Amino acid sequence: MTMSCATDRHDIHDVYAAQCPCRDVLDLLANKWSALAIGAMEEGAQRFGALQRRLDGVSPKVLTSTLRRLEDKGFITRTVYPAVPLHVEYELTELGRSVAEPLAGLRYWVEDHLDDIRTIEAQ
Repeated sequence: MTMSCATDRHDIHDVYAAQCPCRDVLDLLANKWSALAIGAMEEGAQRFGALQRRLDGVSPKVLTSTLRRLEDKGFITRTVYPAVPLHVEYELTELGRSVAEPLAGLRYWVEDHLDDIRTIEAQ
């Protein structure tokens, strides 16, 4: 029996269905700050300040919200080290590493085709 996408558990995942929970994940991963944060963590664990510097232009509030959403969905872990001052690191989980490659492909595609896009826009 196939269950509807209106539930959290179902047999068919259809991102095109309005009530499918897949859309929440797509919304998170298609967000520029999420894609950039995941890319920044591909090289290993990162502190908040390092992420903020790498993601040039992101506000602390937006970065905090993005990291919380990524953590809630299981893409990253947040580790707090008891030190003075407090030391917090963010790192990709196995799930996060699995989505890093396709997101990297998208980032590279954008960089490679930006001039083409701008040429079309200018016409």
